[in-house]
Amino acid sequence: MPTPADPAAALPLTLDLEDFKVDFSFDALFGGLVDELLPEYRGEDDAAPAPPPPPPVLGAAPPVFPAVDELLGLFKHSCKELVDLRKQIDKRLQNLKKEVAVQDAKHRKTLGELEKGVDGLFDSFARLDSRISSVGQTAAKIGDHLQSAESQRETASQTIDLIKYLMEFNSTPGDLMELSPLFSDDSRVAEAASIAQKLRSFAEEDVGRHGVTTAVGSANASRGLEVAVANLQDYCNELENRLLARFDAASQRRELSTMAECAKILSQFNRGTSAMQHYVATRPMFIDVEIMNTDIQVVLGDEGLQADANYIADGLSQLYKEIADTVRREATTITAVFPSPNEVMAILVQRVLEQRVTTILDRILIKPSLAALPPLEGGHLLQYLRVLAVAYDKTKELSKDLQSIGCGDLDIEGLTESIYVAHKDEYTEFEQASLRQLYQSKMAELRAEAKQQSESTGSIGRAKGASLTASPQQLISVTVVTEFVRWNEEAIARCTMLFSQPTTVAANVKSIFACLLDQVSQYLTEGLERARESLNEAAAMRDRYVIGSSVSRRVAAAAASAAEAAASAGESSFRSFMIAVQRCASSVAILQQYFSNTISRLLLPVDGAHPSACEDMGSAVSVVEAAAHKGLLQCIDTVMSEVERLLSSEQKATDYRTPDDGALPDHRPTNACIRIVAYLSRVLEVAFNALEGFNKQSFLTELGNRLHKGLLNHWQKFTFSPSGGLRLKRDITEYGDFVRSFNAPSIDEKFELLGIVANVFIVAPESLASLFEGTPSIRKDALRFIQLRDDYKTAKIASMLNNITAE
Repeated sequence: MPTPADPAAALPLTLDLEDFKVDFSFDALFGGLVDELLPEYRGEDDAAPAPPPPPPVLGAAPPVFPAVDELLGLFKHSCKELVDLRKQIDKRLQNLKKEVAVQDAKHRKTLGELEKGVDGLFDSFARLDSRISSVGQTAAKIGDHLQSAESQRETASQTIDLIKYLMEFNSTPGDLMELSPLFSDDSRVAEAASIAQKLRSFAEEDVGRHGVTTAVGSANASRGLEVAVANLQDYCNELENRLLARFDAASQRRELSTMAECAKILSQFNRGTSAMQHYVATRPMFIDVEIMNTDIQVVLGDEGLQADANYIADGLSQLYKEIADTVRREATTITAVFPSPNEVMAILVQRVLEQRVTTILDRILIKPSLAALPPLEGGHLLQYLRVLAVAYDKTKELSKDLQSIGCGDLDIEGLTESIYVAHKDEYTEFEQASLRQLYQSKMAELRAEAKQQSESTGSIGRAKGASLTASPQQLISVTVVTEFVRWNEEAIARCTMLFSQPTTVAANVKSIFACLLDQVSQYLTEGLERARESLNEAAAMRDRYVIGSSVSRRVAAAAASAAEAAASAGESSFRSFMIAVQRCASSVAILQQYFSNTISRLLLPVDGAHPSACEDMGSAVSVVEAAAHKGLLQCIDTVMSEVERLLSSEQKATDYRTPDDGALPDHRPTNACIRIVAYLSRVLEVAFNALEGFNKQSFLTELGNRLHKGLLNHWQKFTFSPSGGLRLKRDITEYGDFVRSFNAPSIDEKFELLGIVANVFIVAPESLASLFEGTPSIRKDALRFIQLRDDYKTAKIASMLNNITAE
């Protein structure tokens, strides 16, 4: 308790438990304690004037916070009160804990007793559920027995009725007059049909079981059932016919409900097969002759079998669209009428393909005879193949339309293929025969054109003395080869349309492509051979006008004129053959491009097909190359013959000698050289344009070798002075400059060495040894040429050569 000396003794007890409940605020509590002692810290509104500070004690420092002692006393007193409050709270908590413990013990005891009661309830429920389950099973067994008994009762009742009905049918054979009203009541037709089918099945099964007994046993045991079977069959036939008649009458009136009722009843007979087939067979498109004639008219029109494939394709598209629309309308009716519409659609679609489509195909696809092919003018064989392709394509489109409409389990794709199997079996033979026929017709056309052109220009050509060789257009035409490729491409398109299996496609494509290889190879080879004939004729003209040296001037002039004509014919033949070779190369390139773009992709999926076709194409091209090679050699012979003629006629003995009149030597090329270089430049221009690649290189190299050899042999006939050697070197330079256009290093080297060899005519005799030392590779040719020096004997060069060779 506060003492009188304690500054806080006069303060009342300000703390209470209620202060600490609900919204307790320490700041509010603290403020309530110190408000009386520190009024200057109150808010501005309710603050009283602050008391004046006490007078300071003499000699002592003034206090910094005068109310500190009072506050300390207050805080101590408050702490004591807080401790007392805490003790009160602790006491209350202890009392509450005791009470809670007592209540918890009571609660636990109560829960334990409840759990024991619940366990008892669960056990009671389990026993009750088991009892209920046992009772349910017993009830189910009783129900099953009752249901079985009811079923047996119904079966027995039905059996009694069936036996009664069977006894009615077991009357006199063919006598159906004494039957129950059930079998004659039109309102109970469905029930009568069901019972009749059951009776017939039972009777037929019984007859079948006794069919293996002895004759006596069979007669005694099943004679009555056999009578019933016969009567039942008659009744079922009569009932089926009656229903079909009623079905047809309803069909005429478009009474779908009646049709559906009849179809449902008829489904009990043969699973409704007869009704389905009857419905399909009575469709107008299968029995109306007018519709069939209209089909033919739509496809062939007024032209009949002469109609082209495009016209027939349009007609088939129109007809097949009408067929698909008809089937689509029938599908609506079938779905509404028949209990098994898919089966009916299968029968309908099959009948459409086998009857209506096949009928029109038989009219437009008349297979020609391979033994006696029809003439090409009528276009029958090619027309047959084109019509076959468009008909097959349109029929496939129709089958897809019909399949989208619905055809049940029918293998419509297999059925479509079976329609064309007879045509596809011999397709490759017909395609090859057609290609051969087209080729033969084209060759006959070209021969007729060539003959007509020859007859129209022959007299003019002979009057002008012109060559009668064939023109390049008559030899080889790239347009003709392109036409061959177009034929083959059309055939390949048909092949890929008709066949889908990669192995079959590859085999047929290879056979068809082989026809193209034969055609191109034969056409190009024959064209090259005709061009070679022109070269042979020109060669024969040259040989015909070769004369001796001791003839009159008049004969010599006539021979020279004829030789000029032969040379002109040879040059013309050379040009013609080069153009033929050029067109031949273009044709082979077209063939190879066609193989790469079209044939390869069809052969690659099959092992061995592509390499085999490449080998066949290589063989065909090699035949053409062999013919071209022979002709190119003949072209070289033609050129060299003219070169030799020019050398013989234009080269003078004085060209390589010192002028006798003392005139200055002429350092220009000789007239023979000028004429030959001009001739070669003119005639080889076409060769440069016609040949390319390895063929061009081989041809020019061979020509260069022949020219080099011919010049060497020609110059062996002359003697050379030093000034003549200079002129010879000028000729060699001229020839060398020309052959440099051949782009053949070996030929360039030969003419360069030839220019060095010509130095043997220019250097002094004593310098010959140094010439050999400088260029040892020319020794062989130089030794031959040295003997042609005009001072060979006078300068005793022979002895000098002996010394050189000895060294």
